[in-house]
Amino acid sequence: MPCLFWHVDMALESCEGGELFDQIIRKGRLSEDEARFYAAEIVDILEYLHSVGLIHRDVKPENLLLTSDGHIKIADFGSVKPTRDTPIKVLPNSTNERACTFVGTAAYVPPEVLNSAPATFGNDLWALGCTLYQMLSGSSPFKDASEWLIFQRIIARDIKFPEYFSDEARDLIDKLLDVDPSKRPGAGPDGYSSLKKHPFFRGIDWKNLRKTRPPKLAIDPNASEDEDSQDSNWLSHMGGTTVNQQSNTVSNNGVASSSEVRSHISKLASIDSFDSKWQEFLDPGESVVLISKLKKINKLANKKVQLILTDKPQLICVDPSKMVAKGNIIWSDDPSELNVQVTNSSHFRICTPKKVSTFEDAKQRAWQWKKAIEDLQRCQKY
Repeated sequence: MPCLFWHVDMALESCEGGELFDQIIRKGRLSEDEARFYAAEIVDILEYLHSVGLIHRDVKPENLLLTSDGHIKIADFGSVKPTRDTPIKVLPNSTNERACTFVGTAAYVPPEVLNSAPATFGNDLWALGCTLYQMLSGSSPFKDASEWLIFQRIIARDIKFPEYFSDEARDLIDKLLDVDPSKRPGAGPDGYSSLKKHPFFRGIDWKNLRKTRPPKLAIDPNASEDEDSQDSNWLSHMGGTTVNQQSNTVSNNGVASSSEVRSHISKLASIDSFDSKWQEFLDPGESVVLISKLKKINKLANKKVQLILTDKPQLICVDPSKMVAKGNIIWSDDPSELNVQVTNSSHFRICTPKKVSTFEDAKQRAWQWKKAIEDLQRCQKY
């Protein structure tokens, strides 16, 4: 049997290609051929993990790393649950006390976990279905304004498929998101055979998958293409409505129009969670574009801060424990006076001439912050 971490060995050192999530953000959504390849590699990984009796329990694009040659490795084993018959005897942070507790990420958690059922291999297969949906659409299938609403949609299995999904993709996702975990392809008595034989994976050479040339977007992750010239509607799918990738928000000269940018900003505002308690920090008629509880990293001590980006535009910092405004980050439409530097999906810096503020986003939306701020800056120029 190969080493347990055949798919994840040296992951942080060898994955110069970054996260699959970052690729989805930059591209908007993946083509079906691209998604098919990555989904197949995820299946390959999960089949191996399940064969050694491990349930990952936090499969999502942010935990899928791309190596420098474009193949996927899975990361973040902090939520792994070993089964009774696993040969793995010791695994940090995987205790029996967590067997029936909620772990993972809200948008990818299966309904049985919300009902406190014990973990099964079907948990990872549900997350695979959610991940495939996100690769093809740019958004998770149960995205909503709060975790509570996400959970309600999951329990109700409230899922809407974009019209451009192929019949094969729709059928596979529909089966992976079966409310009965034992009926999900890969969880039945025939193991992964039925999953690999699904028509969506037609043409996949499973025996030589790791030798297959990956999609171009992963082969050259540091391509010089200007990110601003790419589709900014990467999070535009919401509640069953979609924006066709072919109708980019970029005009022929590579500059987005005012109405297109404003439309994107309004969509960003509609998808993020917003509690009315934060309304007191806004001006009349002002709307939230993006809001997150972040960790502000300082030399002396790290502090939690609620960062609010509004359409005024403003960047408001609030102490979430005391509900007291801690001041604004000085806004400028000039990128030389206000810019966002992303270190990875969790860490980013907002830089102004007088101060550099470093943040950590547990929800791994650093690229989302960068994109939203830059879109607002462009919008103000019109």
